[in-house]
Amino acid sequence: MTNTTPFPRRRLLALAFAAASAVAFGPAHAQQDYPNKPIRLVVPFTPGGVTDTGARVVAERLGARLGQQVVVDNRPGASGNIGTQMVATAAPDGYTLVLGFDGTMVINPHVFSKVPFDTVKDFVPVSKIGDAVLIIVTHPSVPAKTLAELVAYSKSNPGGLSYGSSGTGGTPHVAAEMLKVKTGANFVHIPYKGGGQAMTDVVGGQLPMLYTAVAGALPFVEKGQVKAIAISSAQRLPSLPNVPTVAETVPGFEASSWIGILAPAKTPKAIVDRVQKELHAVVNEPDIKERLAKLGITSVGNTSEEFGKQIQADLKKYADVVKAAGIKID
Repeated sequence: MTNTTPFPRRRLLALAFAAASAVAFGPAHAQQDYPNKPIRLVVPFTPGGVTDTGARVVAERLGARLGQQVVVDNRPGASGNIGTQMVATAAPDGYTLVLGFDGTMVINPHVFSKVPFDTVKDFVPVSKIGDAVLIIVTHPSVPAKTLAELVAYSKSNPGGLSYGSSGTGGTPHVAAEMLKVKTGANFVHIPYKGGGQAMTDVVGGQLPMLYTAVAGALPFVEKGQVKAIAISSAQRLPSLPNVPTVAETVPGFEASSWIGILAPAKTPKAIVDRVQKELHAVVNEPDIKERLAKLGITSVGNTSEEFGKQIQADLKKYADVVKAAGIKID
């Protein structure tokens, strides 16, 4: 015999409430429980460089503060595009993050004909780690002692003055082109596959000038093997107090590489805020600041909103420079 007794209304309401609570409570509980497993930090470059080493310095301490290991996963290729695209399509749950580099995030979109991600739409900024200062150095035989003399010297040579960089479309290359636009210098770009060989050629006299990161140049400057002309940060460096900034000759000029951490778009704000809070604390710890400084990176540690504003501004700034210089990579 079929039971036709109506299901108690109170029971129906209880079941409905339980179902609604499960839907609402699930994601919230997952965020409160974050992190409950290791976090992958994708570095879209090969191991051993300044960017990779900086990521590892931060990852170890960040993992300790979060209570879970932060595992650095190197995924190089296409000037950082491959590893960055991996994170753009990863689950937005806070367990896959990317080490963002300005060359990849704000320059590549302008120099590559096709980039497999959208810096603004596919990512949410977490925090900047710091800025890597760039420097202009020359072989001692180059007669110029100041930036103004270097610009004048380049203009006096019909063939211009050759300069090297770590590669086409990299931050040093774009910074040098920006300097050309602002000064009318006759600098001729010689791209290298990394800054190491370029520095070797400057020391050996095969290349007269190099735009590069301070970290790689400092030992050669201290030994007198190359001549430091100017740095392109806003202020002079404590490690090179006698080297002027480019801005002292070209007011308003500033060009530094930055690194920071970003998450896939739609990552819950509570998770972004948690990582940002701990990362900010990490990069301001004295020993971490010192270790980053040895790599030529000045610790920053800003908010998600502040980092996002810089990314937007840099996208605009470098779009204008790349267009003016005609830099393109197919």
